[in-house]
Amino acid sequence: MLKLSGKSVLVTGGAGFIGSHLVDRIVREAPGNLVVIDNLFLGKEENLDQARRAFPSLKFYRQNASDFEAMKRIISTEAVEAVFNLAVAPLPVSLGNPRWTVGNNIATTTVVCELLREGYYQTLIHFSSSEAYGSAQYIPMDENHPLLPFTPYAASKVAGDHVALSYCKTFGVDVAILRPFNNFGPRQNEGAYAGVIPIVIGRALRGEPVIIHGDGEQTRDFIFVREVADAAVRIYEEPATRGQILNIASGHELSINRLARAIFEILDSEVPILYEACRPGDVLRHCGGADLARRLIGFEPRVTLKDGLAETVAWYRKMFAVGGRGNGG
Repeated sequence: MLKLSGKSVLVTGGAGFIGSHLVDRIVREAPGNLVVIDNLFLGKEENLDQARRAFPSLKFYRQNASDFEAMKRIISTEAVEAVFNLAVAPLPVSLGNPRWTVGNNIATTTVVCELLREGYYQTLIHFSSSEAYGSAQYIPMDENHPLLPFTPYAASKVAGDHVALSYCKTFGVDVAILRPFNNFGPRQNEGAYAGVIPIVIGRALRGEPVIIHGDGEQTRDFIFVREVADAAVRIYEEPATRGQILNIASGHELSINRLARAIFEILDSEVPILYEACRPGDVLRHCGGADLARRLIGFEPRVTLKDGLAETVAWYRKMFAVGGRGNGG
């Protein structure tokens, strides 16, 4: 089993929602050096406050990870041994600026793969997205589910996955891919391009109607963000994951209507729900199968939706109460 202890580790997109929780998790492994690259398109440096308190020598570079020469310079300077690649232009951006989203996302993956091929570091753990599958053709959606991307973002994630696997097969480099379903938890972006959970919480706290696109019966598989961060570390540790894609999912689907009601119950809120037209590229059904992760890394979700939502609501309630944007990212 491999260990991150004592190693020089880099996280691209590490000031974002998932990335910052992964940085917190890596700190627990006592790395020798910890480096974060983020262009702060959605991420925020304050998302790293907890990690910096625990690991004061953490280094942060404000940098677009698609810049090959800049990445080569940082990885060389920091003597990086392992890269966790989370840098991405998110799905909503692809609806307004598809060309930039696709180009940026594929370029970023290709850059980290090429630097791996050229020997600048040893191991890449690449983050995919369940959006690669599109809407469920069968349940649960395992890793053999057809790739049917609905949006340019999803297509860029499929392309990036194929790039990473092609480098693994052609050049024998050390790569594993995790494909998380719908992350939720503290620090999820609550401003531009916000996710459904912070939007619902924010509107309910302000006493505003919650807007749901479509009929609200579309489902998602929600997985607590710290479970995903832990899975990423365990995928690094297990050599049997190399050259493979592993779903990280709860295995349960929840409609957006039921999600909103669960949040209202925690908040003791009675705000109305308004239904609007479906958004372009919105998948209808997601429910992941994580049997491969269960077999290879012993993955088993431990945080229930109820407990995860309670912690998430408490975090946003506190953040909104102080009148700031908080640490969303």
